[in-house]
Amino acid sequence: MADVYIYDALRTPRGRGKAGKGGLSGIHPQEVLAQTLNRLAERRNLDKNLVEDVAVGCVTQVKEQAACVARTALIAADWPEDVTGFTVNRFCGSGLEAVNSIAAKIGAGFIDGGIGGGIESMSRVPMGSDGELDGGNEQLRKRLFMVPQGISADLIATREGFRREDVDRFALRSQQNAARAIEGKRFEGSLFPVAGGDGAVALARDEHPRADTTLESLASLKPAFQQLGGTAMGPNGETVDELALKRYPDTKRIEHIHTAGNSSGIVDGAAVVLMGSAEWGTRAGQKPRARIRAMATAGAEPLIMLTAPAPASAKALKKAGMKVGDIDLWEINEAFAVVPLQTARALGIDPERINVNGGAIALGHPLGATGAILLGTALDELERTNKATALITLCIGGGMGIATIIERV
Repeated sequence: MADVYIYDALRTPRGRGKAGKGGLSGIHPQEVLAQTLNRLAERRNLDKNLVEDVAVGCVTQVKEQAACVARTALIAADWPEDVTGFTVNRFCGSGLEAVNSIAAKIGAGFIDGGIGGGIESMSRVPMGSDGELDGGNEQLRKRLFMVPQGISADLIATREGFRREDVDRFALRSQQNAARAIEGKRFEGSLFPVAGGDGAVALARDEHPRADTTLESLASLKPAFQQLGGTAMGPNGETVDELALKRYPDTKRIEHIHTAGNSSGIVDGAAVVLMGSAEWGTRAGQKPRARIRAMATAGAEPLIMLTAPAPASAKALKKAGMKVGDIDLWEINEAFAVVPLQTARALGIDPERINVNGGAIALGHPLGATGAILLGTALDELERTNKATALITLCIGGGMGIATIIERV
């Protein structure tokens, strides 16, 4: 594959994902994404006609996010009509999959330049609006009942011996790192204020972080999935916990340790990443910031579901001819605290290189946009600290993982 260069990355602030409560909740998701595309073009003085295709990750593709939000956002942004777009759903990996999809088209020579990114308005199109993870397939449920992700997170923690204190300490670190990053204005280079319908600024900063979080406040929260685990949902009246443990009979019970404080936050947000070949960059008058070294996906057992970032990362490292220690910064999506903890243990990653500016526990997880946001966050931090390489990885519903390695140029 020919070299693919990253020319820029831009995101919105992440707004609270509650109807009528967050700074982005009053704006149609097409318009949020349209503003992101236009601000990218403005700040790069980009000739929009040179963008050949746009891929957008979006998980809940119904209601206001239905009907190919990539194309409708381009129309809302008043981009040239011959700039095409397509929408991607790889669950929580959708934003990074969209980036990788454009990168693959550029690397293969099918296009010269394009944009990958993501959008998710969790306030206006709530998670689960598109139905259940398995589509309500009763035949599938007879073979495997895919339990909710929170149950999977607690099952992983139970089987791997992570305690409530472990996940709470990780959550506190996420909040502290995010607070330090915000205080130090580390996100400013890739963040723009989103305007409301009246033209006034609707949201300028991330709304979800809680800088006053303490171990004591985290410890006071009740387990989020204990009641769900005891709910009868199986075909023979089994509880959700019992359905999960059928696959893991050596585990006697699930310890429910994840709470609202050590799980990812529900937020709105959008992000875009501008990519192209070296020749395209010259033609477009753009200076590259990084190149993509490798991309990979991996599958894992679909009930435990959240353990595939480790094998996906290992595959990407192998493709790049690199080792774990060659990566300066790791962005491991904090869907639940146990995910980066388990990934770090499985691969032997130095914890000090992981999510140094916080993650989704503090900042929130706008499902379809998060992968693209993490890539931009990693790129900014590489430049700020004069480091070279970063690996971005996310767990994905149904037992998948995705990883991308970038290198500064």
